[in-house]
Amino acid sequence: MSIIQEFKDFAMKGNVVDLAVGVIMGAAFAPIVGTLVDNVIMPPIGLAMAGLDFASLKAILQTGDATKKIPEVAIGYGLFLNAIIKFLITAFAIFLLVKAMNAVKKPAPAAAPAAPPPSEVYLKEIRDALVKR
Repeated sequence: MSIIQEFKDFAMKGNVVDLAVGVIMGAAFAPIVGTLVDNVIMPPIGLAMAGLDFASLKAILQTGDATKKIPEVAIGYGLFLNAIIKFLITAFAIFLLVKAMNAVKKPAPAAAPAAPPPSEVYLKEIRDALVKR
């Protein structure tokens, strides 16, 4: 088998294609979640916390001075908190999507086994009668 044929067989397997579709959908879904977090979820949370804007939260390590051209050095942990919230919302939405897909794909319950033929039922009755003697 040539290497090109092997690669074609590998690339066309269902799992690889499903993964590619998932990655593309995830990339398309990210801006929606980003907008949801930044413009819908975080403003009420910030308002509830006395007007706090999470994106502006930072730990200043060195204050900047414009006259001396010294830049401010800070750890922007507020942006990190926003990223965590975006991740949690994305993960929950994907969980719900997978749960819905699994519910749709759920296999039909197995059919009940067929009743045994009458001859087998009679043989079991005879066996049981002999055991009782």
